[in-house]
Amino acid sequence: MNHPAPPHLTRVPGILYGGDYNPEQWPEEVWAEDAKLMREAGVTMVTVGVFSWARLQPGPDTWDFGWLDRLLDLLHAHGVAVDLATATASPPAWLVRAHPDILPVTADGVRLEFGSRQHYCPSSPHYRSAALRLTQALAERYADHPALALWHIHNEYGDHVTECFCPRSAAHFRDWLRDRHGTVDALNHAWGTAFWSQHYGTLDEIEPPRTAPGPVNPTQLLDWRRFCSDALLALHRAERDVLARLSPDTPATTNFMSMFKPLDYWAWAQHEDLVSDDAYPDPADPHAHVTASLNYDLMRSLKGGKPWLLLEQAPSAVSWRPVNVPKKPGLRRLWSLQALARGADGIMYFQWRASRAGAEKYHSALLPHRGTRARGWHETVRFGADLARLGELAGSRITADVAIVLDWHSWWALEADDHPSARMRWPDLLRPWYTALHARRTAITFVPPDADLDGHRAVLAPNLHLLRPEHARRITAYVHGGGHLVCGPFSGVVDGHDHIHDGGAPGPLRTALGLSVDEFWPVPDAETVRLTSGAEATLWTEWIVPEGAETVDTYASGPLAGRPAVTRNTHGSGTAWYVSCHLGHDIGAILDRALTAAGVRPLLDAPEGVEATVRTGAHGTYLFLLNHGDRPTRTPLTGAYGAGGTDLLTGQPVHGHVHLEPLGAAVVRVHPDPQGERT
Repeated sequence: MNHPAPPHLTRVPGILYGGDYNPEQWPEEVWAEDAKLMREAGVTMVTVGVFSWARLQPGPDTWDFGWLDRLLDLLHAHGVAVDLATATASPPAWLVRAHPDILPVTADGVRLEFGSRQHYCPSSPHYRSAALRLTQALAERYADHPALALWHIHNEYGDHVTECFCPRSAAHFRDWLRDRHGTVDALNHAWGTAFWSQHYGTLDEIEPPRTAPGPVNPTQLLDWRRFCSDALLALHRAERDVLARLSPDTPATTNFMSMFKPLDYWAWAQHEDLVSDDAYPDPADPHAHVTASLNYDLMRSLKGGKPWLLLEQAPSAVSWRPVNVPKKPGLRRLWSLQALARGADGIMYFQWRASRAGAEKYHSALLPHRGTRARGWHETVRFGADLARLGELAGSRITADVAIVLDWHSWWALEADDHPSARMRWPDLLRPWYTALHARRTAITFVPPDADLDGHRAVLAPNLHLLRPEHARRITAYVHGGGHLVCGPFSGVVDGHDHIHDGGAPGPLRTALGLSVDEFWPVPDAETVRLTSGAEATLWTEWIVPEGAETVDTYASGPLAGRPAVTRNTHGSGTAWYVSCHLGHDIGAILDRALTAAGVRPLLDAPEGVEATVRTGAHGTYLFLLNHGDRPTRTPLTGAYGAGGTDLLTGQPVHGHVHLEPLGAAVVRVHPDPQGERT
């Protein structure tokens, strides 16, 4: 069921600041010190109870809420709000031993054991029943507690365990298939079971795609991916229904994991009052901030541009990479401000106090092992003061003229086995396109394939391998009505059942793109193909046949030399570009031409390494400038921003330009444009 969204965290004004707090790991006398230090640091909200199931329910019919009562009272007395978790991500030992079928089973038939976390089968009725019982007990007790500001359902669904192959999961899968396909004849058609004698006489003959002698039916695998996402979503929705019934005035969220392949976040976001994300960019990666920006734009897009919450990030080093590099001084602040620059209304971390035991004892924290003498603590306090100055940004939004189409079903189908190339991976295809836009300082929004595209100056589809005809009709109508489309390779190949479209690629986009694909021509590893423009293609090329499209660039080397590589087609009042190869970072030149033709202008002409975004709200327009480089920069304020403004971080006026030290940042409340040219 769908629920009306409660007010957005009305109990906590301004920008949220805090992190996960795990008081069960500490003697109760430490709690008072924690609450005092939270106040000193400017913390406004903490996440409590994420892994507290065993503490809250020590046995089947034994409950212990006294400690949580005292904790919430203490936090409320110190002005710290609570994001209260339902604690269902890690079933306790007594539950697992009483019902061992809760434990998940791998495709090879191995039952995973207790001793980590998320050790449950998504289809287990015993797990579901126990989880809902705990959720109800928490909601009945704390729905009216004055500290409660947000409900935190479960934790990182799909982390560690995204699927289970036990008999109960098999039965659940068959039920799901009945709902999706109706009859066994419809399923046989959808799965193409005439191939390899895979015909089913009844749905009861079907099992999950366990380890098999050879390639497994690709549509069965695609449906399995869909089922696994839906099975976890059903658990989330069940807890959400309990909270909506018993605590209707408090919003609820569950923490996503950035661009996470196993879960269709478009479907999940429909059931979130507030989208939240856990993001852990690698300080050792010089391009980590670009990937983080991409993920943050996705989080903002999932609810149509509404502000979101960065619920977890590392204050410094994590504990789970082969080499865990800390964040150098200033990087925590810069990357946290980047989330605000991309539409977040809250900056949270994992965790508040560093653990002394367990798998994450080497993970950084807002309050490190060295306590208030540590470098990290001083950064915690300083950033709390920064956020206090930025409270007026809360609720402001980002406007984007460019949309990128993202379809989880296409992602799943693209990365199936037995394709022309195993190197075609959605993140690898997307990243160069996004990097070019990031360098151009062009605001984007992600959209699902069924989105209304009107209002976007340009629509980009780095890859739409799976494309349903009804979605293609929307895209074609967008172009015909005057839109600008740029489509990447290996698109329009299969339909929703993973069947090749009649006539081959680009299937139902053939009219809009004005071409056909005669043959896919993947590029062997370590080889490149030159284009006439000087660009170089890797991974993938195609033999395309223009059917009205004009050639923009041609292959200059390799077996396709002289044939079209990039085309442009006029369809109705609009234009559709097709890039038949993987150009990596050379895609920037094509996108620049297409976006210029669409009337999309860069936000500012800033030095290399300076990220620029704009948020607009009831209190004004805010220009974010973030220097990700290791040199000082000087960014001129021109055009709509020429009037200057006030840097909220320093309180100082800004005129003409903004000077930033390495890892420096400015958040400028822009003065109104006297010519009224601001957009």
